[in-house]
Amino acid sequence: MREITYLEAVREAMSQEMRKNEDVYILGEDIGVYGGAFGVTRGMIEEFGPERVRNTPISEAAIAGAAVGSALTGMRPILELQFSDFITIAMDQLVNQAAKLRYMFGGKGKVPMVVRTPAGSGTGAAAQHSQSLEAWMAHIPGLKVVQPSTAYDAKGLLKAAIDDDNPVIFYEHKLLYKTKSHVPEEQYSIPLGKADIKREGKDVTIVATAIMVHKALEAAKELEKEGIDVEIVDPRTLVPLDEETIVESVKKTGRVVVVHEAVKRGGYGGEIASVIAESEAFDYLDAPIKRLGGLPVPIPYNPNLEKAAVPQVPDIIKAVKETVQFK
Repeated sequence: MREITYLEAVREAMSQEMRKNEDVYILGEDIGVYGGAFGVTRGMIEEFGPERVRNTPISEAAIAGAAVGSALTGMRPILELQFSDFITIAMDQLVNQAAKLRYMFGGKGKVPMVVRTPAGSGTGAAAQHSQSLEAWMAHIPGLKVVQPSTAYDAKGLLKAAIDDDNPVIFYEHKLLYKTKSHVPEEQYSIPLGKADIKREGKDVTIVATAIMVHKALEAAKELEKEGIDVEIVDPRTLVPLDEETIVESVKKTGRVVVVHEAVKRGGYGGEIASVIAESEAFDYLDAPIKRLGGLPVPIPYNPNLEKAAVPQVPDIIKAVKETVQFK
């Protein structure tokens, strides 16, 4: 099977859906000739034209508002926010409108829209362009939240998001855009709310999201040399969350480390930890649930400080060893 990048998988998913359904279109800043801030939409305006690849003014509130309005009238917009930090400017449209309108209309209206946005640190973009705000979005009833970690997952989950009749926040970690995996050319869909076991093991479970899936896999290779067999669960979607897969994995291993890049305080890892603690998996635990997350600081510009602000492979290795060695 061919290998393509995460970026190419996202572009292919959008293009295939746009060829299939004329109600699907994309809008955002510089997504036309320029191809978007990270080049994801490059070449799409040549195929679909400016009516369906719509450059917008520099106003996230206007972009989100236009998407909500067009979704209510039957379109299926995909809006691109250049950086996930800028979702803050569109909060009223997303939180008070998109997330609530279907409920407030008694199901008679629907808001089938996808918010695609690059997230995370690692590019030297500093405090206002490097945040991970997914827990904020996951807190809002009516919004679905997706965090693909591979090109294969990105394509399948984006198709599912576009087909969904509810607003979906689709986070794409910047450092994953150039990563490759096997991706079928034909269309396929991965159901929202279905986790994936990225690595099977018997000694300890790591529940990791987005870029942390790859760091967890690196850590698992090192830990294997010391006889520690790690299982890695990738939730893929935070809302809806596949609680069953997480619980069953923890029941099998008896130990769990939850890791995400976002600030640990108030991060989604707390939700995952509570799901485990409130489930039957609690009785299988041989050690306390361990959480890893970012430090409670703005993301620094300095590359060494930037790395220090979020979990790295050595941090995951240390946390796993502490969990396994707990008596």
